[in-house]
Amino acid sequence: MVLYIIGLGLHDEKDITVRGLEIVRSCDSVFLEAYTSVLGSVPTEKLEAFYGKSVTVADRGMCENDADDLIIEPAKEKDIAFLVVGDPVCATTHTDLVLRAKEVGVKVEMVHNASIMGAVGACGLQLYNYGQTVSIPFFDDKWRPTSFYPKIQYNRSGGLHTLCLL
Repeated sequence: MVLYIIGLGLHDEKDITVRGLEIVRSCDSVFLEAYTSVLGSVPTEKLEAFYGKSVTVADRGMCENDADDLIIEPAKEKDIAFLVVGDPVCATTHTDLVLRAKEVGVKVEMVHNASIMGAVGACGLQLYNYGQTVSIPFFDDKWRPTSFYPKIQYNRSGGLHTLCLL
């Protein structure tokens, strides 16, 4: 069985690749990663209608704490789809999931798609002039990280653009 990490692209439910859609429709369970990004204003019900599958939203807690039990272990015996806004290899959360799955013998396949890393060039700024990309996580009442500030400062000191992923 396989854990599929599937990129959804950048706009809406129809940005998924044909290969990705075929895989989603064949999987036993489908999770939508909603920790590192959200798919604009597309409600989960719209994804479910288009994909023909029930979709479980995977928040930060599920991605970081419960993925072993809810996503990785079941992939030993079932096909599991883990949907990611953009492309799967652009966030450490997804790389961590892949590494943990492989450590316990779960086969992992990636389905790539458009990402903000490529689309950022559409604003007219050259990708070669970008420094380190930073992630600015969603804040909550108890957690307001500042770890991205030094990277922004470093890029500014070198005259480089900073791509801030929200």
